Amino acid sequence: MYQIIIGDVLSGNGSSGTGHSGVLQEWFGIQWWNSRDIAILFTLVFIFLPLVLLRRVESLKYSSAIAVLLAVVFVGISSAMAIYAIFEGKTSNPKLIPSLDKQTSFFDLFTAVPVIVTAFTFHFNVHPIGFELGKPSDMISAVRISLVLCAAIYFSIGLFGYLLFGDAIMSDILVNFDKSSDSAMGALLNDVVRLSYALHLMLVFPLLNFSLRVNLDELLFPKKPLLATDTRRFVILTLGLLVFSYLAAIAFPNIWYIFQFLGSTSAVCLAFIFPGAIVLRYSLIDMKIRANLLNSNSVYYI
Repeated sequence: MYQIIIGDVLSGNGSSGTGHSGVLQEWFGIQWWNSRDIAILFTLVFIFLPLVLLRRVESLKYSSAIAVLLAVVFVGISSAMAIYAIFEGKTSNPKLIPSLDKQTSFFDLFTAVPVIVTAFTFHFNVHPIGFELGKPSDMISAVRISLVLCAAIYFSIGLFGYLLFGDAIMSDILVNFDKSSDSAMGALLNDVVRLSYALHLMLVFPLLNFSLRVNLDELLFPKKPLLATDTRRFVILTLGLLVFSYLAAIAFPNIWYIFQFLGSTSAVCLAFIFPGAIVLRYSLIDMKIRANLLNSNSVYYI
């Protein structure tokens, strides 16, 4: 998913029907080396690969800090552009309620559900991060700060994005920033917004890949030693996940398809079905233990 957005920013995507261009194509024209496939491959080899080869989450603390800073830059510039548009009277009027006509089905209202469910499942890094903290109690403060920061970022982008683009907003909001601006400063800000968030995603991807790699290893090799201690297995899993993600980014150039697929399949399982199944399983085990204890006590009294 992240590689799709990075490809949109760097090289655009003419096959998705939007016909938008990327930053590299706007700067240097259409060349073979700034095509979507080559740009994503370059990012994968020279940025993703060195970071995903790190074996501890703690090693990603500096790249994660830079990623948070870039996200703040993205939100700050977008907010400033929206506020400036408000004073200039150039903001769009977003619809407060959806319009239902003869061509719109009631079930179209649920198209946002996969996106919400996908975002809800992005909490799987809590456990490995908490495991490597010197004081486990610090995790409570870290979670609270993260929730406040994420809520502020999501709310700001949602509000100012609709003020800037209205109904013309795309599933990938960065696509909207490739439109031609009236001034050189506006064009520069558009490029800074897109590049800052693209770099943010490049630095966040290794953190997400860490948990995926560990869980996949425990699923495939439950009786093997820790993944960090086995170099051969570590490298094979790392390269396999990178190759798979690259092929998926090339095969599905539109991020909306990924949101729909993940939100309706794996995200539902991870967020709702699997946790409930685990609780049910241990509840049944607890009931059996209590029943056995009750039977043993009954025999004792008899």
